[in-house]
Amino acid sequence: MNTKLRILFGTTAVASILALSASLANAEMAISVYGGVQSAPHSDVEVSDQPDFTAGWEGRSFEMPPYYGVRGTWWMEELGQPNIGVSLDFTHAKVYANKSTLAEAGWDHFEFSDGINLLTLNALYRMPIEGTKFVPYVGAGVGINIPHVEVTRASGTTFDYQVGGATVQAQAGVAYDFTKNWSGFVEYKGNYSWVDVDIDSGATLKTDVMTNAVNAGISYRF
Repeated sequence: MNTKLRILFGTTAVASILALSASLANAEMAISVYGGVQSAPHSDVEVSDQPDFTAGWEGRSFEMPPYYGVRGTWWMEELGQPNIGVSLDFTHAKVYANKSTLAEAGWDHFEFSDGINLLTLNALYRMPIEGTKFVPYVGAGVGINIPHVEVTRASGTTFDYQVGGATVQAQAGVAYDFTKNWSGFVEYKGNYSWVDVDIDSGATLKTDVMTNAVNAGISYRF
């Protein structure tokens, strides 16, 4: 995917999300912030001008910049569907290649540490437990990944944000309502991202990154 197509894809996706968000303006809304522990399994890396290799990833969730996320959710109570929602979710996930990966590739530096940033539009379903303040929920969605590509090798250095491609998301968790407006939650969230980016010397890099996270956060409903 060339740069112009990436920009077009990203602009179209964001515009579609904003248009849908505006159409749900009359529904119950919630703003959530969260952090947690995020990891990623190994993935194969294809580079157009050298042999492929396998990347071992480290999450380093609490190192700067930390792993975090922000989510806006629209619950459709006024539309007669109080347990169905739509969320716009931004996650600053990140991955760092380990030392053995750098040795195998012959590179000095390889990471998406200013984020393999994820922007997704998700459908949610919540299942309040009668007589309690616990509210389990599940969700799934699609969106884009916007990695900050950091590669340093003998032929040059890459250090910029790019639209990498598509991502899919799945999540499951439970919220606890402290008050009418405030709740806390814990959840599992997984993303699978197809990353296709440009690096130095006109080369391309492709890899599929799966991030797994256990999150804890707080929500304000209005």
